[in-house]
Amino acid sequence: MSDFFGTVSGDQDPLRKLLAYIPGFGGYIERENRRAADKLLRDSVSRRFEELYKRLSALQSEVIASGGIEYIDEMEKAALQLRTFADKIRTATYGYSGFFDAVKINEDELTKLYQFDTAFFQFADGISAALDTLEGSLGNPEALPATIRNLTSLAREATQTFEHRYDQINSAG
Repeated sequence: MSDFFGTVSGDQDPLRKLLAYIPGFGGYIERENRRAADKLLRDSVSRRFEELYKRLSALQSEVIASGGIEYIDEMEKAALQLRTFADKIRTATYGYSGFFDAVKINEDELTKLYQFDTAFFQFADGISAALDTLEGSLGNPEALPATIRNLTSLAREATQTFEHRYDQINSAG
């Protein structure tokens, strides 16, 4: 997240930099930068999971073509979990808007939120690896059920992590 915040902060125009010297205005700018950084983060995570969803959709077709029609329901559960997570991230209120105003988030709580945000990318890496395994299992019908369950579980955990993050924000202050 700090890379996103740094990107947004570094792109400030000279007027915003000047206004940052006005007492009280710097906090406003920082909140706005955090909102912009959070939106950038959300967009990035959403795009990554959208790519994973598309990849899984393509693999569903390959599973059917290889005679694995009995696995389609389980694969659809995994696809639904990925879609749900991507939709939650994409439509989430970004930037802690309202949170810095109504709920004061301290530095420790912010660090926890950043850990959640990092976890989203780690889940994306894990799901990508699970899709690699699924692709490698296409010729091995015995391995497909466990591989699909693992994929579904990872996608479900990503959604639950997002919900825990939301709970963390709401319990702050």
